[in-house]
Amino acid sequence: MEGLLENLSGGEIAALLLVWSAAFLLVFTHAHRHGSKHATAWGVAAFLAAGIVVPVYFVRYWLRRRR
Repeated sequence: MEGLLENLSGGEIAALLLVWSAAFLLVFTHAHRHGSKHATAWGVAAFLAAGIVVPVYFVRYWLRRRR
C-alpha cells in the first residue's frame, strides 16, 4: 500500500502544507484569544489532523459559549 504523499507532486504537497499551517494558525489564534489553557495543543492537533480537530474545536467552543 502506497502512502498518500508518495503520489503527490511538489506543488500539491506545498498546497497541503499551506492549508495545514492555516488551520494551525486559525485554531491557535482563536484559542489563545479566548483564553484556552491549551491553545498550542489545539493548534498542533489542527495541523496534524485538520479535518477532525478544526470542526471539533469550533463545535466545542460554540457549545461552551452557549452555557
